[in-house]
Amino acid sequence: MPATLWKKFSLALVLLTLVGCGGAQVKRVEDGKATELTDKWSPQDSQIVAEAMITDMLSFPWIEQADRKPAVTVQYVRNRSHEQIPVDSFVNSIKRELLRSGKVDFVVSGDERERVRDEKLDQEMNASMETAVDLGEETAANFALSGMITSFVDQLQGKRAVTYQVDLKLIDLESNREVWNGQKQIRKVSSKSAFSL
Repeated sequence: MPATLWKKFSLALVLLTLVGCGGAQVKRVEDGKATELTDKWSPQDSQIVAEAMITDMLSFPWIEQADRKPAVTVQYVRNRSHEQIPVDSFVNSIKRELLRSGKVDFVVSGDERERVRDEKLDQEMNASMETAVDLGEETAANFALSGMITSFVDQLQGKRAVTYQVDLKLIDLESNREVWNGQKQIRKVSSKSAFSL
């Protein structure tokens, strides 16, 4: 292929590529700013619900009645809604708000606790005695948090209303008393074009 023809072909290819990419516009959005395009559960919903629930939880008398600084662990939060909600992200929002309050300690649970214990066992075998973390020195949780996310969908003539409901409860592990029960709803109304799949 002659050099001039090759140059014209290359230029045409570059122009086509630029025209093809020109339709996409991307905007960077500040952290915490709402960016909802559908009626699906969003990161903002996780944060709003976590803040409201923890504020309510910490206003109940259980926190003053505890004989030591409360140590809370999350047992489970189940998703029973109509969509795939990243429950781990919501649970992390709950943990962050609990820790930010400074009023309670937070104790890890489940797989995370087992990984920490494996690390301690590894240290016992491989780390120096001066730096190894002692086994059997964990802080025990005295309160357990659990709950559920559900949803209700109402649809009529091109409009849809979705209500997400989060129910959480806090149990005193020593007495099995339910010391707090909270509920928070998020409602979203959308037109047909914004319906999530």
